[in-house]
Amino acid sequence: MDLPGYWLRRPAAPTSDSLRARFDALLDEALAAGPEHPIDYRLDAPKWQFLCHAADRGDHVLHGSGRPGITEFTPRRPPDMTEFGSRLAVFAAADGIWPMFYAVLDRDSGPVSMCNGCARVGGEARYHFSISAPALARQPWRSGTVYLLPAATFDLEPPTGEARSMQAASPVPVRPLAKLTVEPADFPFRDDVHGHDDAELTARAKADPDGFPWHVPAS
Repeated sequence: MDLPGYWLRRPAAPTSDSLRARFDALLDEALAAGPEHPIDYRLDAPKWQFLCHAADRGDHVLHGSGRPGITEFTPRRPPDMTEFGSRLAVFAAADGIWPMFYAVLDRDSGPVSMCNGCARVGGEARYHFSISAPALARQPWRSGTVYLLPAATFDLEPPTGEARSMQAASPVPVRPLAKLTVEPADFPFRDDVHGHDDAELTARAKADPDGFPWHVPAS
């Protein structure tokens, strides 16, 4: 299955045994230390590679936020158009890059709508990031936090054909196991975020509810 070209591919990453061992060692240290303090990240590899490794292991899901001191995530019902995305749940991602977008996007500085997603097709991670064009023009980025959550109570969104969303949901509260501070420069797709016209995006979504992500670059 081919996705349109505006779906971004995960950047290539080193796959050496030594790097994976360093990621595992850091993750073990972080889990032992607990979530009270951010991970002391001193590896020379980009943070997104570490987060992807943590997510790809399968025992953790990740949640990005601008709030650095969350001690428990409680179920909420977001205003989503999909049955899975509108349920009462704690939401997270079985991916390391997607939650970084939520961590570094400043949604408190002014109005901003989002249209974003992460899917796996043939084992490859693909991404789409779009926000309101006026918000994109003001570059609404901030420092944020990516939380590592236990995956035990989370279910992945059912696949659509050959593509599977990396969105995960837990019907019960979840306490984080560890957290990592991230900066806008750590998000590898910051310069690839699209700007959309809110009214046109809304019209397209209503006309074609299954047409996600209704890609509408602003003129």
